Order: sequence, then C-alpha cells, then structure tokens
Amino acid sequence: MTFLKKVQNAKDLIKEYTERYPKHAVALSFGKDSMALVHMMKEVEPNVLVFAVLSDTEFPETFALRDKVVKDWSLNYKEYVFPNDPAKGREECCRTVKVEKFKEAVKDLDCWFSGIRRDEGFTRTDFQYIEDRDGLLKVNPILDFTEKDVWRYTAIHNIPANPLYGQGYRSLSCKNCSAMEQDESETERAGRWKGTAHEGGECGIHTQSLRG
Repeated sequence: MTFLKKVQNAKDLIKEYTERYPKHAVALSFGKDSMALVHMMKEVEPNVLVFAVLSDTEFPETFALRDKVVKDWSLNYKEYVFPNDPAKGREECCRTVKVEKFKEAVKDLDCWFSGIRRDEGFTRTDFQYIEDRDGLLKVNPILDFTEKDVWRYTAIHNIPANPLYGQGYRSLSCKNCSAMEQDESETERAGRWKGTAHEGGECGIHTQSLRG
C-alpha cells in the first residue's frame, strides 16, 4: 500500500468512527506517532478532544513540547498526571498506576484513538484497526504505518518532534524506562524497559481492559 493510500485510509477511519461514536477522544503521548495521529484527527475534526496521561518523570523535553503544541495547535486538551514510583524498579514503576490513570481518562468515552503501529515491536504484530474491550472501542488509524511513514508524514506537515529522537532514542516514554538505540538490529521499542524481563513490552494500556 502506498504512503498516500495509508494516510487516506487513516482519515477515512477517523471520519467514520468520530461520526459513529460522539463520545470520543484521541490519546497524545507527544511521541512521533501520536503527534502524527493528532494532526490527522484535527484535519478531520478541528476541535477533537485530546488527552494525555503523563508521569511526573517525563523528560523535560516532553513537557516543553507539550507546552508548545497545546498552545500552537490550540488543542482541546485534558491532561492526567500520575506519580511514578522508582522504588518499584524500572520494570513495574508505571504499569499499574498508569493503567488506572488511563481508566480515569477514558471513563466517559465510548471510543478512543491510539497511534500504535504493528511494526513497532513483537507485542503489537497482532493488533487490529478496531478493538473492543468490554464495550470501550479503541481505533488504531495508523496501524499499518511504518516508522519511515511516520517520519515522512511529520516532515511533509512540518510537525514538531521531540528533540530526544535526534539524540538516539527511537521510542519514548519517561526518563526511567527509555533508552537510546544501541544496535541497528534492535526493534523500535527495544529501548523500553531496557535490560529487564519486560524489555520492549507493554505497560498495559493496550492489552488490558480499561473499564472498571
């Protein structure tokens, strides 16, 4: 599938499900993928509700990008901040509390949009465009985008990117569980929870029910 066809398919999916489910929002982590998705969402629905679930241990660069984008893009924006507990260790520090905060963020929604992609790592290869978990729909419009596709879309539309990507990171979370690329053979998410049994894995928001 061509790049332009992927973009059109994503926008068609966004249009269909924003119209079908009035109680919807898009999640924004301020990483490259969700930034591209929010840009697409705003082209379809300029005042779409955007929410972020952030830890108090995010990189300063992430908070700086947040301040810029919320202002420059005039986002209809809600933020939920959760405390990270480094005492639990890098593998578990944000998993439970992040999932619980995400549940709070989506509790009044029927549908939310995510910027996940199949080729990011081994945990996401079987994800689908539409996922229904206990009555809460998750839509993944850029699921078949590649890393190159995301950067191409970012360049074409002059979307601001976290400067940490230029320092060697490929996948960003907070300071405690993100590591720079160490080998070109690594998967994109290999830097997440580096050196733990959970390396390259998931925090739980894409694999667990967010209801209840």
